Amino acid sequence: MDSWDLAVNFFIARFALIDPVGNVPVFAAATAGATAAGRRMVALYIALFIFGFLAFFYFTGLALLEFFGISLPAFRIAGGIILFLLGLDMARDDFTARFADAADGAETKTARAYARQRFERLIVPFAMPLLIGPGAISTVVIYAGDAGPRTLQTTAVGLGVLAAVAAVTMLTFWSTPLISRILGRIGMTIVVRVLGLILCALAVQFVLIGVADSTRGVIRGDAAAPYAAER
Repeated sequence: MDSWDLAVNFFIARFALIDPVGNVPVFAAATAGATAAGRRMVALYIALFIFGFLAFFYFTGLALLEFFGISLPAFRIAGGIILFLLGLDMARDDFTARFADAADGAETKTARAYARQRFERLIVPFAMPLLIGPGAISTVVIYAGDAGPRTLQTTAVGLGVLAAVAAVTMLTFWSTPLISRILGRIGMTIVVRVLGLILCALAVQFVLIGVADSTRGVIRGDAAAPYAAER
């Protein structure tokens, strides 16, 4: 695989897994009442976190999980449980209340102070595992292996793709007010509820895959990978 094909495939896989467009309603609920500058700063922090975290795994692979003796299936199950709790809050309309203090004192705080406080609450579960889950980490590791021997060119391609994905995510979240106006309050509520249901199902799928990967015969193959035969 040449550098161009690697870059294109890597970017598409990363963007599809992070899915910033689908997570705009979540970001809007998490930054409700924030000033425009504060919301942009939160999006910048999230983008920097995405780039830094994925770049770390691009270079280290599974060495860190191996150091702590944690398997990828175990990591996937833990991420699925956390993601299920997030989706349940969204589906039950508790998600907005969870971030009800987002507007508290937002007008009196600087954009950087507000963004720092909000980002601390969004690292888990929004940044992880919603944006960056086991699938995102494993994909980074796979593409790092596909790039072949670590050279200046492959390193530049990998980091460039990760930087592009982080930038697109930031720009998408910066467009949250426009998207929110288009959908309206009712539309945003519907999207958040539906997305919560999808996240719950996705979380259960994470757990099924994790159990299937760590056991033999407990989970049927067509349950862990229901559409694999159709591809």
